[in-house]
Amino acid sequence: MKAKHILLVVLISAVTGVGSAYLYGKYNNRSVSYSQSQVPVNYAGLFDSGAGAPGPVDFESAAGSAVPAVVHIKTKTNPTQTNMQRRRSPFSDLFGDDFFDDFFGGRGNNVPQMASGSGVFISGDGYIVTNNHVIDGADEITVTLSNKKQYKAKLVATDANTDLAVIKIEGTGFPYLLYGNSDEVKVGQWVLAVGYPLTLETTVTAGIVSAKYRYLGVNQRKAKPGANTVESFIQTDAAVNQGNSGGALINTGGQLIGINAAIASPTGAYAGYSYAIPVNIVKKVVDDLIKYGTVQRAYLGIRPAANQDNGTDSQIKEGDGVEIGEILPKSAAEEAGLKKGDKIVKLDNKMVSTWTELTGTVASYRPGQKMNVTYIRNGKEGTATLTLKNSAGNTDVVTTSSLDRLGAEFATLDAKKAKEYGIEGGVVINSITDGLIAEQTTLKKGFIIIRAGGKTIKSVDDFKRAIESAGNSIIVEGIYPGYEGVYQYAINDLNRNEP
Repeated sequence: MKAKHILLVVLISAVTGVGSAYLYGKYNNRSVSYSQSQVPVNYAGLFDSGAGAPGPVDFESAAGSAVPAVVHIKTKTNPTQTNMQRRRSPFSDLFGDDFFDDFFGGRGNNVPQMASGSGVFISGDGYIVTNNHVIDGADEITVTLSNKKQYKAKLVATDANTDLAVIKIEGTGFPYLLYGNSDEVKVGQWVLAVGYPLTLETTVTAGIVSAKYRYLGVNQRKAKPGANTVESFIQTDAAVNQGNSGGALINTGGQLIGINAAIASPTGAYAGYSYAIPVNIVKKVVDDLIKYGTVQRAYLGIRPAANQDNGTDSQIKEGDGVEIGEILPKSAAEEAGLKKGDKIVKLDNKMVSTWTELTGTVASYRPGQKMNVTYIRNGKEGTATLTLKNSAGNTDVVTTSSLDRLGAEFATLDAKKAKEYGIEGGVVINSITDGLIAEQTTLKKGFIIIRAGGKTIKSVDDFKRAIESAGNSIIVEGIYPGYEGVYQYAINDLNRNEP
């Protein structure tokens, strides 16, 4: 009898244990399945067409296409054309110096200064884009291709506000990189950095896009007060070092998506992050520099609203759009009916969350182009179509060409403005950077040139001809709107050698 009781207890225990395990497994699995029964929106498309299990990424084809199109740039600056105390560029982290300078710990002022960087062919006839800080102040520029062939290059034009420059070598049939679309670049996608770091041969490194629309302030720190600098960097973790500056950032399809420009580093060597100028800005600036000699910069004509909280990282209100803090008079924004307090959320149907995104997008447009601006006003969405203008408030083409050495941006004065000021015409100075005007005169932005070298000036072409025929010096005469009298300024050394 005792044995039967023991057997019954064992049987009941076994049934209970198996049943408990079954029920636990059944309902526990149901609980797990219930908590993630649907694919969240951030995974949308990941598992479509086998995208959830991709094969290994192949960098070989992209690297093979890019390496021949990326060049090594070496510069020489003569001691007679350098300052006794050369300023350190905020881009020095990428500005690879000559090996002997590194070895001996510095140069004297009585020897030429040597430096190096990288560049990218953007056409088969020898046009190369690089960073402005790579060739800034150089008297000689030498380009070495991946096949070791060397060429002397000439400077076409530069734009310090975006830190871009175009140089050219003579010849045809050069390999070049196709432009990609930086607006389509996604955080997390693979990218390659191609350049000549640390005076090495062509070097390719891989990483991912870690952020977009980064603002560092490096261009602003180098620029003159009030300069309209543009920064909207692509941030990557591809290894970039001294000498990579001006080199290519490409996608796995071999397309150019950025020009490497800076690194974040406490030591001057790569420490995890690098920054590239988006190609949509690059191609617009390059086209302008080749065609006009200067950038045709477009403006909405707004200033962003400021934060009231001094403890924030940025002084600008942003996050889900750009709130307008001020509408500039006679600007594109004013003419389109935008108002202070409006929050811009889209430009041509492209989402805009921050001021850096907005300025980066506008930088890829020219004055005269139309743009649809989507904004929120009093909780309701509206759309305005506007025509972008330049800093002078019109859509005229701004040119510099042979006027580059003066260090200013010139534009033909609008005929209506000329009539308003009581003059036949003239040339307005929209901005002043480094050059003869800043070095020798107290001339200010907004000055309108009406005579130069004794000749009447009604257009930029008139002024250009006056400069070219002036010899080594010229007297410039003009007015400041709102002030009485004609002001005169003497500009000398017009024929001095420039890079």
